[in-house]
Order: sequence, then C-alpha cells, then structure tokens
Amino acid sequence: MTAPADAAARAERFVALHQSGCFALPNAWDAGSARLLAGLGPVALASTSAGAAWTLGRQDGALSRAEAIANAAAILAETSLPVSADLEDGFGPAPDDCAATVRAAAEAGLAGCTIEDTTRDPAAPIHGFEAALARVRAAVAAARGLGRPFVLTARTENFLHGRPDLEDTIRRLTAFAEAGADCLYAPALPDLEAIRRVVLAVAPKPVNVLLGPRAGLLPMGELAAAGVRRVSVGGALARAAYGAALEMGRALVAGELPRLAAIPPHAAVNGPMRPPG
Repeated sequence: MTAPADAAARAERFVALHQSGCFALPNAWDAGSARLLAGLGPVALASTSAGAAWTLGRQDGALSRAEAIANAAAILAETSLPVSADLEDGFGPAPDDCAATVRAAAEAGLAGCTIEDTTRDPAAPIHGFEAALARVRAAVAAARGLGRPFVLTARTENFLHGRPDLEDTIRRLTAFAEAGADCLYAPALPDLEAIRRVVLAVAPKPVNVLLGPRAGLLPMGELAAAGVRRVSVGGALARAAYGAALEMGRALVAGELPRLAAIPPHAAVNGPMRPPG
C-alpha cells in the first residue's frame, strides 16, 4: 500500500481545517461512495467502520486493522481530499496496539484517525480510565513521531454503550486532550447543553460531533455556534444507501415495480465514477 505523494500536504490541510470554523466530514464507505461524496464539494472525508464492514457482508466491528486501513486507503485513492480513518479501538487492547494502528494509518497516507476507548467485550465495553488514557498517550506518541502532521482524534464511547455518564465522559475527554489528542469526540451526547459542556471542557482543542445531539438533530450553524469544529456522520450515509436498496428490493420482490421509478438515473451515479482505461 503506497501513500500518495501529497500525503503530508493533505494532512497539513486537515490540521488547518480544525483551527477555525466548523466543517462537515462525510463518511464514505468504499471507493465509489468516496467519488460521489467528493463531487459534492466537502473539504475532507472520513471512513466508517460500519460501512466498511457492510461492504464485505460483515457486522460492524468485524474488520482487522489491515482491512480497515485498506478500506480507508481505497477512499483516499479516489480523491485529492484529506481522509481520516475510523479505526475503532485501535485493533487491540494494549497501548502498543493503538500506536501500531496510528503508524499503519500514516503509512497509508491518511491525514488522521480516531481511536476509541471500547474493549470489544460486551460485559465490560469501556476500558477503565487509566487504561484508556494510556492507550491515547501511546497513539499520540506514535502520531508525534511520524515527522508530518496527523490529526489524532480520541473518542469515548460511554453514551453508545449504556453508560450515559456525562461527568465521566468529560473527565476522559479532558484527560485525552491533556495527553495531546488533537481532536475530541463523544458520540451520542444527549443534548446541545452537553455538547457545549464538552466544548468548554476541552477548549481550545476542537470537538467532533456525530450528526448532533440525541434530543434531535440541529442545523450545522447551531452546532458551530456551540463551538463544534467538526461534524461527522459515522455510518449514517451508508445506512441511507443500504436502506434505500432494502426498500427498493422489497418493492421489487413484492412486484411493486412502479416504486422503482424513484431510483436515480444511471448517469447520476455513473457520471462521477472513474472512466475506464
């Protein structure tokens, strides 16, 4: 896997995006979706662990490090934009696992990645505080040793795993920020006030928000006014694509062919794809 020649320049642009304003970070799930999304004019793209797994017919969380990075690299190859990878728990429980994941992401040419504090153990889904912090420290050290910019996003999953503890979430994110993480991320925060508290706690470090608060999605301008710097969508766009395929597939199997007239024309999807040869 060869990194593009402009990998460092893309990473520098990605760093700069986090330094002012608020930007959208669409999550592509394969090369084709990367081309479609890049054509809409975003300033950067990310991968999605769920979408990447679904392209291989697997459930979210079933990819190896090599498979996840190969997926992100395929996205990177289809655009001149910076690309950040969703690299889940760093593909191992130890700090060294997280460091190895960061180095592999950088070798592929990625501009950044996320590392989360999950364990892959349903009985105890979140690493203890000290273990989680040690993992982020190792990831940060690996990123700093690359010799080029790399946006390390540290992510705590409390609210996605039945632990709606805002105080612990803020404690973790604050510690991750102090350890040197470049961007902080806690998916599924309950409301805008919780988002504001997170932004204030880790300032001046940038905060990524997943779509918006669980209380109800908001215009991006409201998230920006709350201090959010980056808005990603995780597997939402992949779910939309697969959901549309399910809906139209059901209509086909049921013989309701007129419903398929709502499918976009061939040229709308084929046009942005790479021509043959």
